[in-house]
Amino acid sequence: MKDLTILFGLLGLIFVNLSACSPPRSSDPVTAPVPDNPTLILATTTSTQDSGLLDVLIPLFEGQSGYTVKTIAVGTGAALKMAEEGNADVLLVHAPDAEKRLMEAGFGKDRVLVMHNDFVIVGPANDPAGINGILIPAEAFSLIAESGSLFVSRGDDSGTNKKELSIWSKTNFDPNAEKPDWYLESGQGMSASLIIASQKEAYTLTDRATFLTTKQNLSLEITTEGDGELLNIYHVITVNQEAWPTSNYDGAKAFVNFITHPDIQSVIAIFGLDQYGQQLFFPDADKTDADLGLD
Repeated sequence: MKDLTILFGLLGLIFVNLSACSPPRSSDPVTAPVPDNPTLILATTTSTQDSGLLDVLIPLFEGQSGYTVKTIAVGTGAALKMAEEGNADVLLVHAPDAEKRLMEAGFGKDRVLVMHNDFVIVGPANDPAGINGILIPAEAFSLIAESGSLFVSRGDDSGTNKKELSIWSKTNFDPNAEKPDWYLESGQGMSASLIIASQKEAYTLTDRATFLTTKQNLSLEITTEGDGELLNIYHVITVNQEAWPTSNYDGAKAFVNFITHPDIQSVIAIFGLDQYGQQLFFPDADKTDADLGLD
């Protein structure tokens, strides 16, 4: 995490809590036994990596469980593909519809709600499309298209890209059919796409956590936020060992138990408060998908 003071404070807090509350697979963080299959491959979104959240959670999990985590931060589409191809053990992703298809295809075994935050539309301060304060995302996108203002899409089948395309589908512009000069595809993660948008004075859709953690290096401001359509929901998914017998299901299940444990959910809840003055993620392990408006 960028702020080491915050990191050490969080580490101290959770080590105390874990010792006091005896969470699943509990053991001393320093003397945790090495599991029979100690390597766990976590495929996750760039937002969990870029925000610094995994810099806090992964060392805690490794110390408590004895597993060594190999984190691969890619777009959610690529993470889901890794599960389909047997190249990951556990996923932390944020594209509910695509996640359901993975489960229906038999590549995922357990799918558990972890947390949420939200997406926001950001753009240059001079707001050439005049969308500042527009509450409905599709209306904001329509004004961007009508004005021909630059827009940076990740174009990488990530959860953010999927959400962006879902919003465009409610407008008269179809990025899959049209490629005007104002519509730019970065093919990169969220932090890199934000930097490109800033350099080009363009709009983009981003998760709030990544925007806040990179904001000091950007010349972008939030223009549209707060609509229910911008909810950004994360699930943890174990890869189905019936589909891929060599997958590390024990390690994946241990990670599920860890990230949904009340103590770790508390760490998620306070992450970002000291540095940014607001929560970056909201814990949801005690909720259901229906509670968040998902089918």
